[in-house]
Amino acid sequence: MSRITLDPITRIEGHLRIDVEANGGKVTNAWSSAQMWRGIEVILKGRAPEDAWSFVQRFCGVCTTVHAISSIRAVEHALDVEVPLNAQYIRNIMIAQHSVQDHIVHFYHLSALDWVDIVSALKADPKKTAQIAQSISDWPGNSEKEFKAVQDKLKAFVAGGKLGIFATGYWGHPAMKLSPEVNLMAVAHYLKALDYQRKASQATAILGGKNPHIQNLVVGGVATAINTENIATLNMERLIYLRTLMEETRDFVQKVYYPDLLAIAGAYKDWFKYGAGVTNYMAVPEFPEDTKNTKFMLPGGVVMGGNIGGIRMVKDHRDDYLIKNIKENVTHAWYEGNGTLHPWDGETKPDYTDFKENGKYSWCKAPTLDGKPVQVGPPAQIMAAYAAGNPKVKKLVDGAVSTLGISLKDIHSTMGRLYCRGARAHVMADLSLENLDKLIANIASGDQTYANHTVIPKGEYRGVGFHEAPRGTLSHWIVIKDKKIENYQAVVPSTWNAAPRNDKGELGPYEASLVGNPIADASKPLEVLRTVHSFDPCIACAVHTVDPEGAEITKVKVL
Repeated sequence: MSRITLDPITRIEGHLRIDVEANGGKVTNAWSSAQMWRGIEVILKGRAPEDAWSFVQRFCGVCTTVHAISSIRAVEHALDVEVPLNAQYIRNIMIAQHSVQDHIVHFYHLSALDWVDIVSALKADPKKTAQIAQSISDWPGNSEKEFKAVQDKLKAFVAGGKLGIFATGYWGHPAMKLSPEVNLMAVAHYLKALDYQRKASQATAILGGKNPHIQNLVVGGVATAINTENIATLNMERLIYLRTLMEETRDFVQKVYYPDLLAIAGAYKDWFKYGAGVTNYMAVPEFPEDTKNTKFMLPGGVVMGGNIGGIRMVKDHRDDYLIKNIKENVTHAWYEGNGTLHPWDGETKPDYTDFKENGKYSWCKAPTLDGKPVQVGPPAQIMAAYAAGNPKVKKLVDGAVSTLGISLKDIHSTMGRLYCRGARAHVMADLSLENLDKLIANIASGDQTYANHTVIPKGEYRGVGFHEAPRGTLSHWIVIKDKKIENYQAVVPSTWNAAPRNDKGELGPYEASLVGNPIADASKPLEVLRTVHSFDPCIACAVHTVDPEGAEITKVKVL
C-alpha cells in the first residue's frame, strides 16, 4: 500500500490537499483537506443587511456574482420582498452568462489538460485535424490553416523551452488516449476559449456595472436603470450589444465546447465507470419567472442513493425540507467541538490541530441534508431538469446516451460530471437569450420598473438565499436583528463536495469519488486529478470562520 499526497491541487481556486491510499493500482481510501480559511462572516456581523451582497462577493475571486445573488435573495426572503420582472430577467441574464463563462473556463483551462496531451499535438496532421473537427461541427474556425498556425505556435514554445502553463503536465502518461489530431483540435480550442469566456464576462459587466464584483444589486431588484432612449441607462444599443455577445458565446458553447466534450468523452468511456462516490444529490430551482420566486425556468430536486426515478422535486426557494434539514458538522473540521448546527445557529470557532486523518483535518465543515452527505453541481441540476421533462435537457441527455453508448446511470461518474457541466453550459447559453427576449418584451409592454426599494424594518428576521451556481447549490443564511446582521453563514457548493468525513464517518463527495479510481503510476497520479477536477473545486468559497461573540480570532502579520 502506498500513500500519495497532492498538496496543493492546482488548476483550482484556493488551496486543497488530497491524500489517497493506493493498493493494487487502485485508490482504497481518501481525505480531502481545505488548507485555507476566510473571515468575511465576522466582518458582516453588526453591519447593514442591505450591504451584505457587496461584502460576500469577496469570498472568492472567481464566484463573485453568485454570492451577490444568493446574499440579496437571503435578505429578500427574510423580509418577504417581491422583485420586479425586469430585475429578475436582468439577474437571470447575469447568472446565465456567468455560468457560460465559468463552464468554458473549467472545461478548457482547468480540466482539459487532464485528458489532452499537449505535446502529442506536435505529431498531428493539421489537415486530418480539420477533417475531424468539421465532421463534428460546422463552426467556421475549424480550418486546416487555423490548426497549422496553432501547431506552429506550439512548436515554437517547445523549441524555446517555454511551455509556460503547459510545462508541468503529465505528457506521455499511459492514461492519455487521444490521437495527435484530437489533441491538436483541443489545444486550438483551448486558445479560442480564452476569447469567448471574455465575451461572456463582458455581457455580465454590461448589466452588473463591472465584472468580477458586480455593482448593480439592491434589496428588491437591481440598480440597472432602464430607459431605451437614454444613453446613460440600459437602452436599445446596450441590449443589441448584449445579444451579439451572447449569440457568439452560445455558438462557441454549442458548436465547439459541446462537440469537443463528446469527442473526449467518447475516447475515455471507461471514465463513466469511475468517480461516482456519494450518489445523494441536491439542486434548487433557478431562473425565477415571477416577482414572488414561485415559478422557475429550471426545477430543483433531491436524489438519494442514485435513484433518479425517485427524485423529490424542489419547486421553489421556500422548500421547508431543505430549509429545516441543511446542517453542518465539525467532527473532522478544524473548529471546536464535534457538533452539528443549522446555519442560522452556526458557531465556527477555529481549533487547528494539524492534519489528523482520524481526527480533524480540514477547514471545511461537513454539510448534510437530513443527516446525509450530498453531492451538488451540474449532475444534480441535469437530473432534476431531466426528471421534470425539460425538453431541451432530455434531448441533450438522450442524444449523448445514444451517441456515447452509455446509460443514464453513468452520470454518476467522473466523466458524467464533465458531461453534465457541458450540457448545462449548452442550456445556459440558450437561457441567456431567452431571458433577454423576455426583458425586451416586458420593457416594450411599458414596464420600466427595475427595483422595489425596501427599508429594513425593526425586529428579528431570518432568511435564506438559494442559488444554483455553476458548481452547485449555494445558500446564504442571514439573521437580522434591529436592522443589523446578527449572524451570517454561507453553505457553498465546494463545502458540500470538499467536505471531510461527518460525525458518522461517512466520506465527503471528493473523498468517496476517489475510492476505486485506478492509479497507473503512483508518482504521477493523473487519475486523482481527473476526478477532483471534475467537481470544479473552489476552496476559497468553501471554508469560513466566525466567532459569534465578535471576538478576535487571529492576527496575521504580513512581512
